[in-house]
Parts: sequence; C-alpha cells; structure tokens
Amino acid sequence: MAHAGKRLVKAREGIDRVKLYPVTEALKLVKERASAKFDETVEIAMNLGVDPKHADQMVRGVVNLPNGTGRTLRVAVFARGDKADEARAAGADIVGAEELVATVQGGTIDFDRCIATPDMMPLVGRLGKVLGPRGLMPNPKVGTVTMDVAAAVKASKGGAVEFRVEKAGIIQGSVGKASFDEAKLLENVAAFVDAVAKAKPQGAKGTYIQRIAVSSTMGPGVKVDPSTLPG
Repeated sequence: MAHAGKRLVKAREGIDRVKLYPVTEALKLVKERASAKFDETVEIAMNLGVDPKHADQMVRGVVNLPNGTGRTLRVAVFARGDKADEARAAGADIVGAEELVATVQGGTIDFDRCIATPDMMPLVGRLGKVLGPRGLMPNPKVGTVTMDVAAAVKASKGGAVEFRVEKAGIIQGSVGKASFDEAKLLENVAAFVDAVAKAKPQGAKGTYIQRIAVSSTMGPGVKVDPSTLPG
C-alpha cells in the first residue's frame, strides 16, 4: 500500500486542490497522472443540492455516453421464448428465466448489467436482496425493465451508464478510459452532466449542481469549473 500512497502523492503534485479547472485542463491532468499498469477508468463525481431521503429529491437515470465506457459489460437478461431469443441475438451474455433466478439466488452473479421483461419481474423481484445492494436490480426508469430487450442489450453494450444519487447528495459514474483522447472524454463528461441536469427533481432547492470533479481509478480528483462545460 505504501507504494500506492507514494504514487498518489506524486500524482497530486501540480494540482491545486482548491482551484476550479477548465474541463479540458482537468481531463488533461487526469490523463497525464493515470500511471497504473492497466488502462484506468476516468470517473466523475458530482455534488448535488438534494437530499435523497426525500422522494421528491431523488435523482436517477441513464445516459448513453457518445463514445462508450471503454469496457464491455456482461449483460444478463431475464426473458422467455421469443424475447430470450431476441436478447441472445442482440449479444446478451446470459439469458434465462427460473433457472437463472436459481443461479443468482445461489450466489453466482456473473454479469454487470441486468435486464428483464415486465412479465419476469414477479420472479426477478425475489432477487431484490441479492441484486439491490449491488445496484443490479432491473428498473423501468432506467430502461432495464422493457419488452424491447434487444435495444436494452445494445445500449448496455454500447455505453449506457446508470446513475443514482447517494446518501450525501453525490452522483458518481464512469465516463471512459484514460486511453481515450481528451475530445472523447469531454463529449462523455458533457453528456453525463447534461443527463444529470435534465434529471433535476422537483424538490431540488437552491443550486442544483454544486461541485464537479474528475479523477482516474488510482489518481487524485481534479475540480472542474462547470461554466467551462460545453452545453
């Protein structure tokens, strides 16, 4: 761990912890400091002026990143018959009904995204205790409970990222890889922020988007000046 700590201290050099950086400069700093042996994920964190304990201040949704996430998600689909065939044809990694429910109940979760047809939800509902805490429960609000399983599978494979506000009013999400060029990262960041802005709940008071920061998996956070985002 000492090595990782040293690397983070070195990565923080030249970054003003208080300054708000123009978004292009912030992404450049993040890319330059992504020095791990793997292709680090670029992440965004947004502090919102909401209290998610109140139902009318809940923020959640999905954004299709124009340049994808840089990783291929394993997608599971709960469906039967024709819909199961459609899901397989669209590239789903795991497709099933009762037998897939039994597999997940047994503790085997070999997927990153979960889609279900509406008729499967009474079955899938039994998996709430297993899938819920992992953020994998299918939900119609983010397009993962749908009859159009083919479109949902393709969106998941192509760069659909779900977001949901956490207790302290923070939303976090992946916006690409450190190997992406700055223009692609900028497009993805702008799309993510725009989607969160459009998901502003009725109960939000005062300043909605309060702070934005970008970082890589192993790197320090860099604060972004929201006024420099394309929009």
